[in-house]
Amino acid sequence: MLAITAPEPGGPEALVLAEHPDPVPGPGEVLLDVVATAVNRADVMQRRGLYPPPPGVTDVLGLECSGRVAALGEGVAGFAVGDEVCALLSGGGYATRVAVPAAQLLPVPAGVTLVQAASLPEVACTVWSNVFMRAALKPGELLLVHGGASGIGTMAVQLAARAGARVVATVGSGAKAERVRALGADRVVLYRDEDFVEAVRAEGGADVVLDVIGAKYLARNVTALADGGRLVVIGLQGGVTAELDLAQLLSKRGSVHATALRSRPAQQKADIVAATLAGVWPAVEAGEVQPVVDRVLPLAEAAEAHRVLEASEHVGKVVLQVA
Repeated sequence: MLAITAPEPGGPEALVLAEHPDPVPGPGEVLLDVVATAVNRADVMQRRGLYPPPPGVTDVLGLECSGRVAALGEGVAGFAVGDEVCALLSGGGYATRVAVPAAQLLPVPAGVTLVQAASLPEVACTVWSNVFMRAALKPGELLLVHGGASGIGTMAVQLAARAGARVVATVGSGAKAERVRALGADRVVLYRDEDFVEAVRAEGGADVVLDVIGAKYLARNVTALADGGRLVVIGLQGGVTAELDLAQLLSKRGSVHATALRSRPAQQKADIVAATLAGVWPAVEAGEVQPVVDRVLPLAEAAEAHRVLEASEHVGKVVLQVA
């Protein structure tokens, strides 16, 4: 099979497309012929040498894909060769074939193309597990989403608005602000020109904050929390170490959660995939939540896709078409 790895850490040029042995599905796994995959910040971090795969996971990049079932491992039921599916992966999506636990497969939602479907598993599972399962966002509460124009951000805005929550999102440009408002954000903050803390506190504070920045925003996120607010950190684009004002957190009876999806045990991932299928897929099939795909590039142009992501030139997901 053809697959992309980053044998040495570096810039986008470090990505290498080469022949690799075909994966063999083990018990409980399914082999997919990959049609498309999507680019995530975690892929960029892995390419830079900052986010190695968990032990035993392939060094081929890619945390999600769509494709057709090519073979079934021992004990797999509920799927047949030829089924069109998308999948949450621990790695291996930037390839023509990938083996994945059957419990991490999702059907392609009705009304969504197979290529579009590649953009859904990682963002849908991340948002559902963190905003709704972990932070328990409720109707009428306020969600602050950092990076509102990202893949995670565009999904979080749509799902929160559909759930009856108010949404404040931070973005980097006016053009992105218009797109995010159209997805359901009540207020969009241009973070280069406006203090998101003041904007959120003017709305009564954030009941939930979904943060991909990490250390750089920790103190300000806590300040922005409402009484009983929940801060969920899912990314470290702004660093890994910061001081936490526990007195302020105590006074608000707030909480800070830090979670990662890729390194979770298989059963936890299976539970999240099942919950996402039940909680998100009906909204996608009803047209209430849409996959937001900025552009589709061929697999051989993965370096360009990484450049687009690092330059934040996109809204939503950048998809790589494999087949």
